[in-house]
Amino acid sequence: MSDITSAQLEWDAEGQPVSSVFGDVYFSKANGLEETRHVFLQHNQLPERWLTLAAKSHFIIAETGFGSGLNFLAAWQLWLKTAPESAQLHFVSVEKFPLNKIDLERALALWPELKQFSEQLLSAYPVFVGTGFHRLNFMNGRIKLTLIIDDAAQGFTKLLATTHPLYAASGIKVDAWFLDGFAPSKNPHMWSDELFACIRNLSKPGTTAATFSAAAIVKNGLKNAGFSVQKVAGFGRKREMVKAIFENEPQALNADDFSYRGSFSPYPVPWTIDNNKPTFTEKHALIIGGGLAGCHTARALAERGWAVTILERHSALAQEGSGNPQGVLYAKLSPMEETQAAFNLASLQYSLHFYSPLWSSIGENCGVLQLAHKKSEIELHAQLQEKFAQANELAQFVNAEQASELAGIPLTQSGLFFPQAGWIDPRILCDYLVDHPNIQITYNFAVKELTKNQNSWKVSSHTGATKQAPVAIIASAKDALDFDVANHLPVKSIRGQVTYIPVSTTKSSLKTVVCAEGYISPAQDGIFCTGATFNLKDTATETRPSDHQTNLDNLRAHIPNFAINADASQLQGRVAFRCSLPDYLPTVGALPLVNKMVEDFGPLRKNARAGITCGGSYWSGLYINIGHGARGLAYTPLCAEMLAAQINEEPMPLSRELVNALNPARFVIRDLTRSKR
Repeated sequence: MSDITSAQLEWDAEGQPVSSVFGDVYFSKANGLEETRHVFLQHNQLPERWLTLAAKSHFIIAETGFGSGLNFLAAWQLWLKTAPESAQLHFVSVEKFPLNKIDLERALALWPELKQFSEQLLSAYPVFVGTGFHRLNFMNGRIKLTLIIDDAAQGFTKLLATTHPLYAASGIKVDAWFLDGFAPSKNPHMWSDELFACIRNLSKPGTTAATFSAAAIVKNGLKNAGFSVQKVAGFGRKREMVKAIFENEPQALNADDFSYRGSFSPYPVPWTIDNNKPTFTEKHALIIGGGLAGCHTARALAERGWAVTILERHSALAQEGSGNPQGVLYAKLSPMEETQAAFNLASLQYSLHFYSPLWSSIGENCGVLQLAHKKSEIELHAQLQEKFAQANELAQFVNAEQASELAGIPLTQSGLFFPQAGWIDPRILCDYLVDHPNIQITYNFAVKELTKNQNSWKVSSHTGATKQAPVAIIASAKDALDFDVANHLPVKSIRGQVTYIPVSTTKSSLKTVVCAEGYISPAQDGIFCTGATFNLKDTATETRPSDHQTNLDNLRAHIPNFAINADASQLQGRVAFRCSLPDYLPTVGALPLVNKMVEDFGPLRKNARAGITCGGSYWSGLYINIGHGARGLAYTPLCAEMLAAQINEEPMPLSRELVNALNPARFVIRDLTRSKR
């Protein structure tokens, strides 16, 4: 993290940015936009290629050095002029020294003809906290930017399906490379052997590359990576540049070369590689469950041109865990460099981007205040301050006086304030998500059986009705255990009861969501919503006065100035069940063939780094998206985006490490390494 800092700029006499660190320009002083069009658009043959793209297809550009975003905006502009309206552009860019938002705005002001695009980029531009992936969607997903903050080689390595040499060339393939960044003479570290190895593994026959540089390190790197290289006329005063095309057929490797009889294999066990991953020609999916996970997944696939049918057992959406009238958009931040912390931060930032244009119709972005209500929280907030010191747009540390002003009531604790967050009505959100011409809903469809039928999945209801599609996705939370294909998952069902407090029972008002031991939201329709209890191994579905009292006691203990004159036995509320997993991460992806995985990866019982070379075995066309616990509003948008990208063979919105951490097969592998299977 310490190596990731904002770009340090100087501005020349013409108002153009120059890197203070590398002593190099971000684009040609003659005309940066025309340089981009000449070098990257023309010499990757993008106008001609995009005119002949198939409907509902996608095209992937990968770039070294995002810089001012000029290349991205120029590609976006050309895409709208030449590509089919139903096609999607994926633009993946790795940047180690991102511009801060003020400098970005100043740089992009140089190109007024790109204003309609630059304004959208500036509006969505994320807050950077260390390394990480940032997926930004524009024009309802027609344009997707994956901005990876990292060293170029490390960033693209995290896009690979695995680093095991036997499978390093598996996974997504780039259609065109924009090899930008500062000149090799100024920044030789970027143009490394590791970078060109990634370029090779992410390319396919026909992948093109273009770069302003004709330096030997660039030409030789591309040649060694399997590209045919050609020098052509550069832009303006630059005499030469390079364009290239990948012509290598993948080299056949022998698995025996990577088998290690010793106690340690230097390569990762390739259990995440899907041996049965199909390419779907019929884009039709069934989704079991109409809560947040199911509806977000449906929307993500629908925007990719998929026909989606949601099978919901109730007569309306969001009737189970997603059915509370107010849910809080928040995630638990951590100072640790660990998987859960990275996933929480990525989910929060993606969900804030996703909900940004929707607040007026789905809830209220009144902010969320997390109080330091006990010693451990005070210590946590102190530890977070260094990591998030430059992230005020995302999170702000406030004292008790500032917290009181934000909440509109006297508070005695300091807190962490999320100014862009707030509360959402999940029921309204689900209705919005499914309002798409590619989404159909079948209500009162209680699933009885899920079976494989040749190349399709057949779902049968208790009434005998059936639905069939090449893809089936289980998004039914704890009820996923009803299916034999998913009952190996260690799902926990945790009862939670919320309490509705009539505005008439208090003279207090509230301007923001306040979280301590539970939460309370600003009033909606004359009701404050507070809770929720945490009742593990409790299956009672009816509300209980004792749980209402627990919610009131928590409120009085941590927000004593929120005066309530209410009898718990007279209050209304709602019971729902959170679906959680032992590692507190969702499970998202293809479901494993458990017996085959146990057979193939059995040596892990004795050696967690055994030299196993076979890939994993997963059900073809069967996926799951569950386990979001109490953070469904934050987790489900990114999980749906990830799952849709996996199904549609697109770049992931998360690093390989995080994608693998959510893999449903992880529990089988963990059980083997702990000799529990």
